Amino acid sequence: MGQPQDERREQQAEEQILARVKQLIEDEHMLRRQLAKGDLSTSEEHEALRGLERELDQCWDLLRQRRAKRDAGENPADASPRPSPEVEGYLS
Repeated sequence: MGQPQDERREQQAEEQILARVKQLIEDEHMLRRQLAKGDLSTSEEHEALRGLERELDQCWDLLRQRRAKRDAGENPADASPRPSPEVEGYLS
C-alpha cells in the first residue's frame, strides 16, 4: 500500500525545497569561485551573492519549520517562508 495522498504531497513539497537549496548552493559556489578569481567586481554581483545567501537561509528555515511542525503532530503545509530580515535576525 502506498502513502496517503497528503503525505506524498508533503514529501514532494520538501523535495522541491531541497532541489531549490541544491540549485542555490551550486549558484553560490559558482559566484564564490568567480569572486576568488577576481571575476566579480561590481556591487550588483556582490549583491547577487548576498541575495543567494538570504534565499538559501530562508529555504533552510522553511525546511526546519516544516520538520518541527511534523514532529509536533502539526501540518507541515502550515509552515511558510519568513521574511529575510527575520531569518537573518536569528544569527544575531
